Amino acid sequence: MREVADRAGVSKITVSRLLRDPDSVSKKLRPRVEAAIRELGYVPNRIAGGLASMHTQMIPVIVPALTNSVFADIVQGVHDVLLSRGYQILLGNTNYSPDEEEALISALLGWFPEGIIVTGTHHSENGRAILENSGIPVVEVMGLGDQPVDMNVGFSNFQAGYEMAGYLFDRGYRRIAFVGALMDLDLRAAERRDGCCAALAERGLPVNLGMDCPGRSALRLGGEAIARVLEQTPEVDAVFFANDVLAVGAILECERRGVEVPGRVAIAGFNGLDIGAETNPALTTVFSPRYKMGHMAAEMLMQRLAGEEVENKVIDTGFEIIERQST
Repeated sequence: MREVADRAGVSKITVSRLLRDPDSVSKKLRPRVEAAIRELGYVPNRIAGGLASMHTQMIPVIVPALTNSVFADIVQGVHDVLLSRGYQILLGNTNYSPDEEEALISALLGWFPEGIIVTGTHHSENGRAILENSGIPVVEVMGLGDQPVDMNVGFSNFQAGYEMAGYLFDRGYRRIAFVGALMDLDLRAAERRDGCCAALAERGLPVNLGMDCPGRSALRLGGEAIARVLEQTPEVDAVFFANDVLAVGAILECERRGVEVPGRVAIAGFNGLDIGAETNPALTTVFSPRYKMGHMAAEMLMQRLAGEEVENKVIDTGFEIIERQST
């Protein structure tokens, strides 16, 4: 930092201020300091700076899967807020495991982050205790909990499942199956299943026509699932998949087999991924506002870190059923 200051002809304090908050340095001095940083290839020691100031400007974002584009949308929403405020993301992956999440939370908190964003509202007992005692703002996203750790941005997965089942019923379907994958780990998908089953039970329809597939969601798994459902329970006339990846795989498999969708079986998904609009037929789905959730979660953190009161600590973003040709 001293070398940067000498080359730019400014004080070390000015260099430090620019690194922390570029807008605090005059427009006249800023280009000189930034040029000196580039010329010297200077990289700030964030650990030392964080220990000195207790401001690391790091926000961990914990998701259950890195291979699922659903969570990429959340991270993008967070990123677009944090980057403009001088903060950086630390990304963590739990593989849908509460134990891995607990270990990851402990490890990331050791880097003295200023806040943390966690996917979901279900945590291990110790993981929740660590978050509650962390002393930093916490935002849970994607689901709505009865007792959030701190702040919460999401929607009711149960209600989403309930309303999609009602939509299919109103379209005339009476043998509706729900198909998910590893729902003992993907608890939000399990909530959608429970909502679907509740709606079917209210209408006097069978609730046990679906299945929980033994594998991570993939196009191939969706194709295998629709084949098994139609073989084992041929009376099924509609299948609500826990996510769009499974649903798209099912539509592709039906096309290969010459099974008409929705003539023989209607297919619905969840998440509102772009690929669902490009299948033939296009996929009916529940759209979840993932980018919006990430963006709002980051804004709430920024408010708290600025010393402002967050009036609404629990925000229900809602969801939308997008009706297309597959139903």
